[in-house]
Amino acid sequence: MTIQILGTGCPKCKALEANAKKAVEEHKIDAVIEKITDIDEIMEMGVMMTPALAVDGEVKSAGKVLNKDQIAAYIKEGE
Repeated sequence: MTIQILGTGCPKCKALEANAKKAVEEHKIDAVIEKITDIDEIMEMGVMMTPALAVDGEVKSAGKVLNKDQIAAYIKEGE
């Protein structure tokens, strides 16, 4: 499973990335977290507001910082 954090590196993007790492660790999820900072790639995924979270290429949330439990729910939904 691949979890993608879409954003240019703003504080909210970094917070979303940190929460995703916590969710993976605490729920013992086998996943790779990758950060996508290229604005063209972000827009190709249909995201107009960052930060955004995608699981296996499917955007689950955009424009808000999810907490670790919200992220875990999206990840488990994709398993």
